[in-house]
Amino acid sequence: MRITLESDYALRILGALATHEDRVDAKTLSEEISVTQRFTLKILHKLVQSEFVKSYKGVRGGYKLNVSPDKITLRAIIELIDGPIIISRCLEHGEGCTLNPDKTSCIYHHIFESISFDVAKKLEGITIGDVLSKKYSLN
Repeated sequence: MRITLESDYALRILGALATHEDRVDAKTLSEEISVTQRFTLKILHKLVQSEFVKSYKGVRGGYKLNVSPDKITLRAIIELIDGPIIISRCLEHGEGCTLNPDKTSCIYHHIFESISFDVAKKLEGITIGDVLSKKYSLN
């Protein structure tokens, strides 16, 4: 599993939005997080569609968090952008191992499934609010 740049940037966009009390335009956000405006807009579109962010049109338009930073988990955003948190392709379809003739899961499947669960659980326990206030534990 690799967290893509898009997920990384989505987390940074949400963090930046959380530091603003009022609406923020995409240009300002892109400058704050050092990402192109075009890529920022692409990510914002996904965040608006998922209702984590609210979009305002017009001269006084922009973007604003629609959900409290304390309610937005890292897992939710990473899975929104990259899909389920899994460390092996054998977990993608929920099927048995393609290398076993009887289609039962091999021992590695079970190990990878357990590790994927642990990573997802850890990311579920950290919110954007935790990151901004530095109140999270890596233990």
